[in-house]
Amino acid sequence: MKVKYFEGIGRRKTATARVRIYSGDKASMVNGKAVDTYFASVTEAEKDINKALNLTDLLGKFYFTAQVVGGGMNSQVDAIKLGLGRAIYLMDETLKPVLRKAGFVTRDPREVERKKYDHRKARKKAQFSKR
Repeated sequence: MKVKYFEGIGRRKTATARVRIYSGDKASMVNGKAVDTYFASVTEAEKDINKALNLTDLLGKFYFTAQVVGGGMNSQVDAIKLGLGRAIYLMDETLKPVLRKAGFVTRDPREVERKKYDHRKARKKAQFSKR
């Protein structure tokens, strides 16, 4: 039985991306739009996302569709990169060391720190007055 697509889920901050990779040479889509249209405000987003495909020499042979929810534009780009990397090594396990070295396998764990009471932000406090 031939598999229709391979799926990887990527997350970054509050953004979550479900990326499906297909064989063929169609245009890659994000939420039903072309990548360059969806990420028009983010500079070099398309180039950044396609790095995983370029690195593994799959750019002309495969395309992807991504459903992204939450976060900002840059977080969504990073979530798609992680999901694409996971889908690629699910498809071919031998590519995992190459993807890991380039940073497409590990999730970035940094999240926004919560605001505390009596603070202006997460760590910034009101100015101290001695008198």
